[in-house]
Amino acid sequence: MSIVRLRDCRATPWKNGMGRTRELAAYPEGAGMEDFIWRVSVAEVDSAAPFSAFAGIDRYIALLQGAGFTMTLDDGSTHALTTPFSPFAFPGEAQVTVNLLGGPTRDFNLMLRRERVRGELVVWDVPGRQVVDDAVALIYCAQGHVDTAEGRLQPGDAWLPIRSVGRVTLDSGTLALVARVESRGN
Repeated sequence: MSIVRLRDCRATPWKNGMGRTRELAAYPEGAGMEDFIWRVSVAEVDSAAPFSAFAGIDRYIALLQGAGFTMTLDDGSTHALTTPFSPFAFPGEAQVTVNLLGGPTRDFNLMLRRERVRGELVVWDVPGRQVVDDAVALIYCAQGHVDTAEGRLQPGDAWLPIRSVGRVTLDSGTLALVARVESRGN
């Protein structure tokens, strides 16, 4: 079965050791930080610490819980990650510092190895059936319930529709974060 429950994922230190993350999935299976093609995780941010740098990686982040934080990138730009479930994209090699805006947060992360794949993090929040095509790598239930071909997702659960196309059903009030990944054909 390809349902992953966040509660069953072990918390591990960030690459820079200044936070914790729970990996939901990485491709290829068993890949580490230096050789994943794509990776999805949920991070816990409880102090103003810099993000780990990932050269050659495109990153997407979305706030799951908490008041959020302000991200300051090394190019001088800032982004307030304060709206839950609203994805923000940034380059992994950027030096990013954060300023918490009201206590610990939890955020969803998609990382894509730029030379191998392209993708995006999208939000599904319309009740009813949603099409799962071959670009859908992972569906994360952020709130509500998602019915998949392999079972029902509760908040914090993810489904990897491996070689599966078809449909999933979202209940009223459900919000899912969907990692879409496509090969660059290199």
